[in-house]
Amino acid sequence: MHPPPSAAGVAMDFGQNSLFGYMEDLQELTIIERPVRRSLKTPEEIERLTVDEDLSDIDRAVYLLSAGQDIQGTSVIANLPFLMRQNPTETLRRVLPKVREVLHVASVEMQLTAAVSFLTILQEESMSVHTYAHSFLQVILLHLEHRDTGVSNAWLETLLSAIELLPKETLRHEILNPLVSKAQLSQTVQSRLVSCKILGKLTNKFDAHSIKREILPLVKSLCQDVEYEVRSCMCRQLENIAQGIGTELTKSVVLPELIELSGDESGSVRLAAFETLVNMLDMFDTDDRSQTILPLVKSFCEKSFKADESILISLSFHLGKLCHGLYGIFTPDQHLRFLEFYKKLCTLGLQQENGHNENQIPSQIAEQEKKYTSVRKNCAYNFPAMIVFVDPKNFHMELYSTFFCLCHDPEVPVRYTIAICFYEVSKLLNSGVYLIHKELLTLLQDESLEVLDALINHLPEILELMSIGGESSVQENKLSSLPDLIPALTAAEQRAAASLKWRTHEKLLQKYACLPHIISSDQIYYRFLQRMFTIMMTNNVLPVQRAAARTLCIFLRYNRKQEQRHEVIQKLIEQLGQGKSYWNRLRFLDTCEFIIEIFSKSFFCKYFFLPVIELTHDPVANVRMKLCYLLPKVKSALKIPADMHLLQQLEMCVRKLLCQEKDKDVLAIVKKTVLELDRMEMSMDVFQKKNYEKDLLDQEKEREELMFLEMEQLEKEKHQNDGRSSDKSFEKKRRDSRTPMQSLPKNIPISVPGPSSTAPSTSKEIKKSKLIRSQSFNNQAFHAKYGNLDKCASKSSTLAHTPSVSGLMRTAMLSLTDDSFRTRNTSNVPASFPPNPVLPSTSRGTSNTADPKSSGSKDAQPRKATLKSRKSNP
Repeated sequence: MHPPPSAAGVAMDFGQNSLFGYMEDLQELTIIERPVRRSLKTPEEIERLTVDEDLSDIDRAVYLLSAGQDIQGTSVIANLPFLMRQNPTETLRRVLPKVREVLHVASVEMQLTAAVSFLTILQEESMSVHTYAHSFLQVILLHLEHRDTGVSNAWLETLLSAIELLPKETLRHEILNPLVSKAQLSQTVQSRLVSCKILGKLTNKFDAHSIKREILPLVKSLCQDVEYEVRSCMCRQLENIAQGIGTELTKSVVLPELIELSGDESGSVRLAAFETLVNMLDMFDTDDRSQTILPLVKSFCEKSFKADESILISLSFHLGKLCHGLYGIFTPDQHLRFLEFYKKLCTLGLQQENGHNENQIPSQIAEQEKKYTSVRKNCAYNFPAMIVFVDPKNFHMELYSTFFCLCHDPEVPVRYTIAICFYEVSKLLNSGVYLIHKELLTLLQDESLEVLDALINHLPEILELMSIGGESSVQENKLSSLPDLIPALTAAEQRAAASLKWRTHEKLLQKYACLPHIISSDQIYYRFLQRMFTIMMTNNVLPVQRAAARTLCIFLRYNRKQEQRHEVIQKLIEQLGQGKSYWNRLRFLDTCEFIIEIFSKSFFCKYFFLPVIELTHDPVANVRMKLCYLLPKVKSALKIPADMHLLQQLEMCVRKLLCQEKDKDVLAIVKKTVLELDRMEMSMDVFQKKNYEKDLLDQEKEREELMFLEMEQLEKEKHQNDGRSSDKSFEKKRRDSRTPMQSLPKNIPISVPGPSSTAPSTSKEIKKSKLIRSQSFNNQAFHAKYGNLDKCASKSSTLAHTPSVSGLMRTAMLSLTDDSFRTRNTSNVPASFPPNPVLPSTSRGTSNTADPKSSGSKDAQPRKATLKSRKSNP
């Protein structure tokens, strides 16, 4: 802050210096106002720009083209497609002749607008092709040689698009025949350049015989033109011409021209010949490649370092396609030379021998460095192709050092490109993917967020390949990289969070949802889960918060420890659902929406139904409004008749909102929500045909959640009884060997139709059955590819083919669960989610846990009081 002015400084100084200062300030203000004054229109100008409102669109267009100003004529031409759709006959009869007159003296802007409008009319097909050729084609051909290059190119693009649709006879008479004279040396360079591009387009419209008789003579003439621009332009059209005339004529006519142009005195012509040869490799047989093309390519590569850097840029870009096209005809020596040439390009500008000349000025040095960077960037782009060239088995010996240099390149564009290619490299290496673990960590910790953003596009697939790829001999080598991977991932997230690029941060958080398939749940719990909470509660960007909430729900879904799950659920309810900030309560509702999507219905109803319903009494209108939007999904999570008491609580809360809501916006949404809730059909405990796939998917989710609990329990028992397991196993095998096979099914409790055996099964047999099922499920669940949750429909359709088997499996597992947990002290809650005395829960099928007739506000207070008392007395 500036200090306050003193008393002496407050009084105005009318001295000579201050007066001059005031006059200068006034002059500056006058200068600022002048452009505003000049931009105003005089009454005469306004009169000239005024048009009678009673005129029709056609009459107004004719008037403006005849007597209007240039900007008005441009507006009419831009509106020409609309006039053609509205009244094509009058537009062609009255407006188009005026357009032709105006275009003779039109400005550049009007010419460009006319080219675009003519192309739009052609693409919209508002008239027949013959009418278009008769009315518009001559106008297009007339302005192809406009003195302005931009205008000429615009009309040329319109003509090339028209050639695709015009009939063959029209093309022959209106375009090809005049082209013979336009391609002569006596014409301007611009005319001959236009002829080259038109010839390349016409070859797709005529047969090989017509091309040989009428087009190829012009092509040969233009390839021998005295101007290098014309030769280069015609050379780039030879690929299109070769596709039109076939393989035989290409070998006899086009290939000799390419060979001659590859030795041209102009570097741009040689470059055009090289790129055309690379693009046409598939059209030549093995003999042509080995005897003709390979020597040309070899000579071109040897001379490239002595030529301009622009040739190196093109060569480095096409090198991958070149090696792929010539693969199989290289001798071992040639193979090694091309590989060494590629390695040299990858380090161009980085080595000491490629240093700058002392006579170069700084601007030249900067330009040269920019070209060298482009060369190395192209080499990074072609790296997957070079892996195929050397064989992935030889990657470590031949290309690993080059890959290391590209990942540590000082320029961001190079590292960005290699980060994009990282997934392709990982797929090609397959079992050898462990070799590039360190480079993955390097790119994750890159100082540029652009590099990180490019890498995380395929981060789940890369991590999956690294977690499962490789042979057993290198298993230790693979697993040893995981401790280094976790700090790299956390550092990448923190660096993205500290930047202003929130989209990169959001994308990274979304990709972290793959981590349950890569690392253990304990590592996720201690290194990532709390960070997701922090982002949800402190970050200011809503998409980032929602991404963190969804990823947290997936972490919770695959957590293997019941205690940790309950702690996370308690934090969600207390810190978000019952948080002081309304923003946190809004994020709680977002989280509940993800929980409904990811978890089973029973999980949501057990832990989150009551905390969600309590928010109907929230003092903030925005929270109540968001809750109203969520209520249909909440109702869809209920099953009848097991959740009838929860449905009654939901209906009671909605009635209270209708009766007591004072905010008019919330009340309007409540009324819409009530109508939607009334139209919804409730899910039943038994499968229905309408919701069969959804019910199967929910059953599968519930089965997986049950399996996670069983696996945890079995792992604990396994650790406790590890010392005695071998003896018991031996005794059990000996006892089973004496037991007849017919008596085995009687000891397994499975709910099937008909009479069932009452003989109880032993706990050891149940544990063994659980262990086998949990191990098989563990192999399926944690090696599944990320994205299983997003492919629910396909999963449901697969399950739909075996409904009876799925039902029997579910019944059998629930029976096993009831027996296995019978010895523990449990309340009347589902076996899939054991009770937690700290968490508020809503059990299915129990009427004593919540009064169906009581309101949501009455239930809320005892729950909160219980929570506080249990927290204070653990």
